[in-house]
Amino acid sequence: MKILHTSDWHLGRSFHGAGLESAQRRFLDELIACVEGDGIDLVLVSGDVYDRAMPGVDVVSLFDEALVRIRAAGAQVVVTSGNHDSAIRLGFGARLMEVSGVHVRTAVAAAADPVVFDGGDHHVAVYPVPYLEPRMVRDELGVEEPGHPAVVRAVLERLRADLARRRAEAAEPVLAVVMAHVFAAGAEPSESERDLSIGGVDKVPVSYFEDFDYAALGHLHGRQRLAENVRYSGSPVAYSFSEAQHRKGAWLIETGAEGILGVEARDWTPERSLATLRGDLEDLLSDASHAAAESAYCQVTLTDAERPARALERIRGRFPHLLVLRFEPRDRQEQDASYAERLRRAQSPIQVTGDFVDHVRRRGLADDERAVMESAFAAVHEGKGDA
Repeated sequence: MKILHTSDWHLGRSFHGAGLESAQRRFLDELIACVEGDGIDLVLVSGDVYDRAMPGVDVVSLFDEALVRIRAAGAQVVVTSGNHDSAIRLGFGARLMEVSGVHVRTAVAAAADPVVFDGGDHHVAVYPVPYLEPRMVRDELGVEEPGHPAVVRAVLERLRADLARRRAEAAEPVLAVVMAHVFAAGAEPSESERDLSIGGVDKVPVSYFEDFDYAALGHLHGRQRLAENVRYSGSPVAYSFSEAQHRKGAWLIETGAEGILGVEARDWTPERSLATLRGDLEDLLSDASHAAAESAYCQVTLTDAERPARALERIRGRFPHLLVLRFEPRDRQEQDASYAERLRRAQSPIQVTGDFVDHVRRRGLADDERAVMESAFAAVHEGKGDA
């Protein structure tokens, strides 16, 4: 069998205000081409189908269209829910869809009831584990220990028990593929994922999955291998500038009677690349090495000693797809002193005003501005004297 491991589609998401529907449609076109070109039998979606629990009507329609196209291309689909999805809404109509080759599993109780596929000389049992919110599933799983590792461990024990029974009863080899939406220890996160815990204490050990033939993980947006049989496919589209160096794609897994025969990367082409630029304004506007960024979504950090006039307008003149502009002057005086500390040390009202202007605008008072302020304070003092 040939299985395509994907996850974290986040349909309906935007990127710093820029719409991503066309980028997501482009990914779906390439996904369908991969299914047809590589002869994919099964597509896995390991959670976060949608970006929010209540997706818009157009977003639901896009997912419906994707499922229809995947089935028409010849592959079946197994979907489970992530922390961004509403398990109940995503799972609506699952029993009806199953007869058409679309297997949506979002209930904890069904995790140990795999979707079994016939590979000819072997079978593949796919165990879809939805995102497990510890507070919601602890009682159902009989777990007293808090946190994600405990509930994930409890579910995987159920899977192992079912797998052992199936292997004992089967005449042919049974391979086990587990889908799980978790933060695995040792994995590399990006800025676009929603935290599953505080302080990283709920990271799930990779060793939990070592005795399965393949673990198709979801949640983290960078494609990565934690062990030969434990991998994240990552998101198909970049959702933060921290993903600028990611190679977006999926994993193609080939199975046989001997087990996993191979795992290969399949890449998606981004609709628009990302660029993170840093430097003085004039250098950024003139440096020929930044030519590729002119068509990219850009995050620019200006390091000028003082905030340049018309910075946003001028940057967009060269980089029209600028989405984020930051200002971090490289040589500011008293850069380690907080604004409150500077106010405490101020010796005069004009210094307080100057510090405020510098704090907000990242540059001190100009000579003409200082003259206006001095004149205003002098008028106030004269008014007090008259009173």
